[in-house]
Amino acid sequence: MRTYRELFRAPQFGPLFATSAVQVAGSTMSGLALGTLVYAATDSPLLATLSMFGSSLAQVIGATVLMSAADRLPPRAAMTGMALAFGLATAVLAVPGLPLPAVFAIVLIEGVVAAVGGGVRYGLLHEVLPEDGYLLGRSVLNMCVGLMQIGGFGLGGLLVATLSARGTLLVAAALYLTGAAVARFGLARRPPRATGRPSAAETWRTNAVLWSSGPRRRVYLALWVPNGLIVGCESLFVPYAPGHAGLLFACAALGMLVGDTAAGRFVAQRWRGRLALPMLLLLAAPYLLFAARPALPLAIALAALASVGFSASLLLQERLMALTPNEITGQALGLHSSGMLTMQGVAAALAGAVAQWTSPGTAMSVMAGASLAVTLSLAAAGRRAAGAEYGGAPREPSGSAVTR
Repeated sequence: MRTYRELFRAPQFGPLFATSAVQVAGSTMSGLALGTLVYAATDSPLLATLSMFGSSLAQVIGATVLMSAADRLPPRAAMTGMALAFGLATAVLAVPGLPLPAVFAIVLIEGVVAAVGGGVRYGLLHEVLPEDGYLLGRSVLNMCVGLMQIGGFGLGGLLVATLSARGTLLVAAALYLTGAAVARFGLARRPPRATGRPSAAETWRTNAVLWSSGPRRRVYLALWVPNGLIVGCESLFVPYAPGHAGLLFACAALGMLVGDTAAGRFVAQRWRGRLALPMLLLLAAPYLLFAARPALPLAIALAALASVGFSASLLLQERLMALTPNEITGQALGLHSSGMLTMQGVAAALAGAVAQWTSPGTAMSVMAGASLAVTLSLAAAGRRAAGAEYGGAPREPSGSAVTR
């Protein structure tokens, strides 16, 4: 499967794409609105970043306790119920005078639910597409994220300025409810991919299997850590340029869209593994220049250029699927998604703390330097372990039960 026409002809991909699109738009708009509200109320970069990205911190709870549900819940019912829950929670966040502890409690609950939601969504994607279509399908979903973030941050910034932050939250809640309707009436009923009841014990057991492989561990770390540290840079857009944060977010999303489009549609198979390391380096390097506090036009260009490097995530996911048995793909992808988002939340909190003591520009350069260091360390570890360069295809030991 190499063309977009073939992809959208695949049964069920269209409704899955539409559901994802409206939910990303709702999440983007609600995050910007909530961060604006909290920053206006507290004047704290740390609390503003936590309000926007704190739900990611709770992903670790879902990943370690509930993730077995990703393969054991009916996908349509799960996606519908989760979208309804997000719509209700977002509407509650718009209530005037809501105390900050209540705001952060809702944000954390959203993160726990979202951890399982990522596993359900991407497990369903792997199920509805043939094996050779996953990379293109995931690329299109990533492109959808980029487009919806461009539109969501742009429209969200406009709505915050002209309507209000609370009004923007209500618009986001309506988008979540729209996503619930699309999932309920657009997706076909499917049985769970695995039998048995979801449990913490089953989640731990499967996570242990996934983590037991050295090549998979390195792929997971490459997916989680460099990416998360750069999202920590992005989490400081509001304090870096309070009046133009929506523009910075939108242009960063545009860069991600360009990278994912190129990686998913135009990069030949033989080049995909080799490009992972350069893209991870590109992801971080431009943010080093934020230590000099560049003017807004240059800051926008740097953010857009860096975000092209997010395409490394797409390339590494293909490698992860090559190392994972079919019956646990939902949990494997959910662990990737929740681990990545957890790291993003940790990095956002760390970046906010550094900015609190220094400045947003300095904190962004510190996070970028850490991302580069982690990427180079993982590359060296991969070469030592496999006797090949970082972009080479990792292999399981002979006789492993997890190869396909």
